[in-house]
Amino acid sequence: MSRTPRLNLTLLVAALCLLAGPALGRAPIRTSFFNAFPGAVGSKLDNLPSMAGHCGVCHFAFTGGGPRNPFGVRVGNLVGSYPNNDAGRQALFHFIENEDSDGDGFTTLTEVTNTVTYGNTPTFPGLTSGNVGSISAVPVGEVLPYVTPTTAVDTTPPAITVITPNGGELLAANTTVDVQFTATDVSGVPAVSIDMSDNGGATWKPVAKDIANTGSYAWFVPNRPGSSTILRVTATDGAGNPGLDTSNGSFAVTQVVGGRVPTTLRDMDLAGTQPLEGAVLADPNGCRSCHGDYDTANEPWRTWRGSMMAQAMRDPLFLACVAVAEQDAPSVGDVCLRCHTPGGWQEGRSVDTSGGQLTAKDREGIHCDFCHRSVDPVYTAGVSPAQDLGVLAGVSPLPQQHGNGQFISDPGAEKRGPFSDPLVAGHNSLYSPFHLSSNLCGTCHDVSNPVFVQSAPGRYTPNAFDAQHPDQAVRNMKPVERTFSEWQASAFAQGPVDVPGYGPVSSCQDCHMRKVTAAGSNQPGSPVRNDMPMHDLTGGNTFVLDILPDFYPGEVDVNDLQAAKARAIATLQKAATLEMTPGYAGVTVRVVNQTAHKLISGYPEGRRMWLNLQAFDEQENLIYESAHYDPATGELGHDAAAAIYHIEGGLSPGLAAALGMPAGPSFHFVLNDTTYFDNRIPPRGFTNVAFEAIQSPPVGHAYADGQYWDDRTYALPNAAKTVHARLYYQATSPEYIAFLRDENTTNTIGQQLYDAWVNHGRATPVLMAEASVNVDVTSGVEDGPRFSLALGDPSPNPFTARTQVRFSLPATQAVQVAVYDLRGHRVRVLVDGTLAAGAHELGWDGRDAGGGTLASGTYFLRLQSGGRVLTQRMSLLR
Repeated sequence: MSRTPRLNLTLLVAALCLLAGPALGRAPIRTSFFNAFPGAVGSKLDNLPSMAGHCGVCHFAFTGGGPRNPFGVRVGNLVGSYPNNDAGRQALFHFIENEDSDGDGFTTLTEVTNTVTYGNTPTFPGLTSGNVGSISAVPVGEVLPYVTPTTAVDTTPPAITVITPNGGELLAANTTVDVQFTATDVSGVPAVSIDMSDNGGATWKPVAKDIANTGSYAWFVPNRPGSSTILRVTATDGAGNPGLDTSNGSFAVTQVVGGRVPTTLRDMDLAGTQPLEGAVLADPNGCRSCHGDYDTANEPWRTWRGSMMAQAMRDPLFLACVAVAEQDAPSVGDVCLRCHTPGGWQEGRSVDTSGGQLTAKDREGIHCDFCHRSVDPVYTAGVSPAQDLGVLAGVSPLPQQHGNGQFISDPGAEKRGPFSDPLVAGHNSLYSPFHLSSNLCGTCHDVSNPVFVQSAPGRYTPNAFDAQHPDQAVRNMKPVERTFSEWQASAFAQGPVDVPGYGPVSSCQDCHMRKVTAAGSNQPGSPVRNDMPMHDLTGGNTFVLDILPDFYPGEVDVNDLQAAKARAIATLQKAATLEMTPGYAGVTVRVVNQTAHKLISGYPEGRRMWLNLQAFDEQENLIYESAHYDPATGELGHDAAAAIYHIEGGLSPGLAAALGMPAGPSFHFVLNDTTYFDNRIPPRGFTNVAFEAIQSPPVGHAYADGQYWDDRTYALPNAAKTVHARLYYQATSPEYIAFLRDENTTNTIGQQLYDAWVNHGRATPVLMAEASVNVDVTSGVEDGPRFSLALGDPSPNPFTARTQVRFSLPATQAVQVAVYDLRGHRVRVLVDGTLAAGAHELGWDGRDAGGGTLASGTYFLRLQSGGRVLTQRMSLLR
C-alpha cells in the first residue's frame, strides 16, 4: 500500500465522543458516514448508552484503532482511492452501500436505512452474531440487538444457570477455579458477564465482562476471605432481553496462607475508577500511526516508548520488589499495580496481585490512553470540563486527594490534553487543564501504605487487617513516597522559579515534559508548536534502561531506551549545582537542590546520592578522599565525613517484636512503620512545619526553614593544594540488590536482577555535578595534631543505663550535641558551647532534660558545628 492511503487510513482511528464545545474535533471519516446516511444520526450506530460518539461502525474496539470489522476493512481498502474530503468519503460509502460486507445477508444500505421493514434498524454493517463477541470498550449486550436486521419480536429472557460454585464449596484464595454455567436463548447469547459478592449479595464486584459464552470461565479467586460469597452470571440475548442467575447458596473463600502480616485485598481497597468499571484502554501501539515515526527526537510516541513510564511494568527491580512485598503482606501488590499497569488493573487482571495474569499489552505501563483519559477527581467550576461532572457522578467513592493511584478514567472516547485548538483528525479531543497541572502527576507520585494509620505525629500502627483503611485519607497512612507533596510544599507550587538549565518552571511538566518545538502528529495540517510537551517523562533512572533488553528483547527498542538514558543523565545534571569555599582548615562544599522536590526523591529503597571529595598535593598525588566508590564491587565508602543522601525506613521495636523481626532500618518497605533517617535536601520554599505536615520531615539531620542546600566541611591534610568535588547519583545500591535476591522465596526474578546488575556495571553511578578549588590549609594553622569534625559510634550501643559519646573538632568552635527521638523532637542537650580543637567525650544516661527516664526505643545523636550536621543512631533498652 502506498504512503498516501496509509495516511488517509489513520483517519479511521477513534471516531470519538460528539460532545459540544470548541475544544472538540470530530473525526472526518465518521462525519462523512453520517453525512452519507443522515437517518442513522442518533441511532445506536451513533451513540450507545455506555459511549456516545463511538466508532463501532468500522472498529471492533469502539474507542477506535486496532482491528477493523469487515465493513471497516472494506472502507480501509478503498479510502485511498477517493479524494480526502467529505464529498470523496461520502462517494466511497455510497459506492459500497449495496455490498454485504459482513456476510449476514443484508446490504449496508438495508442495514443502515431500512427502518420500515425491520424493527431494530439501523444495524451495524460490519457486525454479526458470529463476530460481535470481538468488540471491546462497550457491553456486548448494548450492541447485540443491533447487529442484524430482524422482524421477529423475542421478549423471552435467556435461560441462565450457575452450575458451580453453587453453594457450600470451600475455595482457596489465589487459586484458579473453573466457574461453570449455561446461557441459552433462541436469539443467541454470544457473551456473558460474571459478578461476585462477598457479603451475600448486598454489593457486587465484577469478575469478568462480556466473555465468550463457552459455559466455563477460569476464575482466579481473589483474596477476599469469608463464608458469604456468591456468583452471578448475567447475559443479554440477541433481542436485547437481559437474564441472570446466582449461586443457590453461599460458598467460602479461605485466606491466602503465609505472609508476615495477614493482609487481604480489603486492606488495599482505595477510591477511584474500579476494575472492569471503566473503559478498555486502547493499545498504545495503535497511537503510533499518527503520533510516531516522523520526528524521532521530539514526537510523542517514540519519546514515550523509551521512557520509564512505558517500562513501568517491565521494570525488573519493581518486579523483584513486588515479589518480596507479596511475601511480606499478601495482596499488597494491588496498590503497586494500580500505577505500574493501570490498563491491566482497570481491566481486571490485577486480582492476581503478583502480576501473573497480566498480558503484553498490560506491560506497556503508563501509556497514552490512560493519561489522556484521566479526569481530575476534584471538580472546579469554570475550570474543569463540563463533561467531568457526569464522569465523577459515575464513580463512588471519589478520591479525597490526588495520590495512591486513585485515578478517574473517562469512559468516553475523547482524548484529553493541554491544547484548546487540537487538530481535527483521527479522534475527538477535549481541552483539559488537569493535563497542565502537577495534580495529574500526583495521582501516582504520592504513595501511602493503607495498611497503617497514624496514631500520633510520625507514629504509625497497623490497621485492623482484612478491612479497608478507616478514612482513606493519605495523611492518615504511612508515607512511602512524597514527591508530589514535596512539590506542593515548595516555592515552585506558588509560581515560576528560575532554575539553571530550564528557566522559569513551576509544574512537574515544566521539567519532566519540557517544551520543544514540534508537531504533535504526522497528520497534514498538524501545527508545529513552540510549547509542545515532550513525552519523555524523564526521571533519573538509567540502570533499568540498560538491563531491560535482557528481560524483554522482543518488546523494547534499544535505541529508544538509550535515547531515554541520555535524557535521564541530562536531567540529573540539571538537578544540582556545587559551590566550593576554601578555608584555613580545608574546604566547604555546598550542594544546591535545583529541583522542586527533595534531592533525591521518589521510591525510597536503594536510591542514593553522594558527594565524593578528593584532595591532591602539589605533585597531583591523591592524599585524601571521602566517599570512595569501588566500581568493581559497587561498594561506597562510609568514612566519618562522607555525605550520602538517602532515606532509611525500618521497623520500630514494638512492631518488630510483634513480627518476630529485628528492629531498626529495613528494606521490607511494606512493613516499615518508622523513618530512621532522611537527610535528602529539601527544595526552595522548605519549612519544617510544612514538611512535617506532608509526612516528609528531615530525620537525623537538620535543615533550617528556607534552606535548599547542604553544606559539608572537610578538614584536609596540610599538603592539600587542589580539591575536586563530584556529586553522584545511583539508582540502586548493592545492599538493596542483594536483599531482593536473598529474600525472594517466590521466583527467580531477584537472582535475575542481581545477575543483570553485575553484567551491566552494578548500576553505574551518574555524575551530576563537579567543581574544583585550590586550597592552602596551612595558612594560619599551628603545628600539631590535626583533627577533623567527626562523631563516633556511641558505646555501648544498644545500652541500658549509660552510653559514651566521642567526637572531635578541627578547631576551637561552637558545637551542640543533642539527643532526638524518632519524631525529631529534641529530648536532651548534652553540650552547647565553644570547645577547643581535639577529641572530646560525653556520656548520656538515657534521661530527658528534666531527668525523666525515657522509654526503650531508637534515638538520634546529633552534632552541629561549623555549618555541618553529623548523626548517629542509638538504641535504649530498658
